[in-house]
Amino acid sequence: MTMIWSVVFSLLAVVIPVIHFYLAPLISSAGFSYTVQNFGLEAEKCSKVEELQACEKIVLHQETGLLYLACSTLANRAKWLPAVDRFEPAVDEDYVATYDPSTSKITRLTLENFDSEKNGLAVLGMDVVPSEKDPNELFVYLINHRPRKDGQDSSIVGADSVVEIFKTVAGGNVLVHLKTVRDSSIIAPNDVAGFSDGKRFYFTNWFNRKTGFALQARTLLTSFSSVGYCNSDHGCKIAVDNLYTANGITKATNGTVYVASTSGLELKMFEKQDDDSLVFLEGVHCDTPIDNLSIDKEGTVFAAGMPKSLDLWEHTKNSSHLAPVCAWTFSKNTGQGSFYGEKYKVQKIFEDDGSLASGATTVVHDAERGRLFMHGVFSHHLTVCEVK
Repeated sequence: MTMIWSVVFSLLAVVIPVIHFYLAPLISSAGFSYTVQNFGLEAEKCSKVEELQACEKIVLHQETGLLYLACSTLANRAKWLPAVDRFEPAVDEDYVATYDPSTSKITRLTLENFDSEKNGLAVLGMDVVPSEKDPNELFVYLINHRPRKDGQDSSIVGADSVVEIFKTVAGGNVLVHLKTVRDSSIIAPNDVAGFSDGKRFYFTNWFNRKTGFALQARTLLTSFSSVGYCNSDHGCKIAVDNLYTANGITKATNGTVYVASTSGLELKMFEKQDDDSLVFLEGVHCDTPIDNLSIDKEGTVFAAGMPKSLDLWEHTKNSSHLAPVCAWTFSKNTGQGSFYGEKYKVQKIFEDDGSLASGATTVVHDAERGRLFMHGVFSHHLTVCEVK
């Protein structure tokens, strides 16, 4: 009997820390005891652009100050959103738009050489990258969770997810389709970070399976998401796997790749290798789940935070339900703390109960013009704030 209890206690000594490792961040991320405090934004300096709804990802073009948005409709998101296991056929109304803050002009970009009716367009993550040859030419990388056209049931086999590559000119109103990249490593893509050649990109797989809420719930408790790499001329591969809820992704000018670990409450940093695989450098903790990432002109990484994940889940079912948001910044620590080994300065720069920017999944900062933009996959409007 003594030996049996010894084995039991030995097993508990192993199992309890493992359970705590995975469940503690999830319990924290749910926000049960979190008290939202409105700060950092002045309502009178913010405006709402009601014409732009359900834009999961937004990207700033630094030179012109234009904002590029990957948008849908609230009705479409409620029916078709593979990331939360929604596969009800929806009207094909997704689009890419630009918004000019200086004039408030909205332009829906026309697709050229792309048959959206035949191929389907269901946008999510996006990146906009100036060409290495001509900075006025832009490459647009777009996650497309296409509904299946082969007769298979998407709710069983998943969406026919691909990455689309387009090109445009800064301020232009046409997206010229270059290529559709489809590969077995593109499983459940969430976001994308492109290169300036219009061919190469990294992307995150939020899940390791295309369908099944039980499988997805298991994924939240395990390390089965990944970052993939593609060269549209040579194919794709997994660049790093066994990640914990990989979500937003962005790439710095020095080559560092940043990945948001949503349930891990962490910004992960990776170094690109000669074979395009990624090697983990380090992770920086914050106190809420984070979604999409962006980098401003000064090199600061911005992450959209979700203080109350349960409210966000309700928000995906009823977009009128307010979901509090916040924004985290990650930058090199040049203050006194760096002397004590604090390499990075992590700050929550604003928090909102949802009145200004409910359910924001992306926060973008225009450091040059003093503007902050927020939007989300189920948000009713684009929020623009003056932050000079």
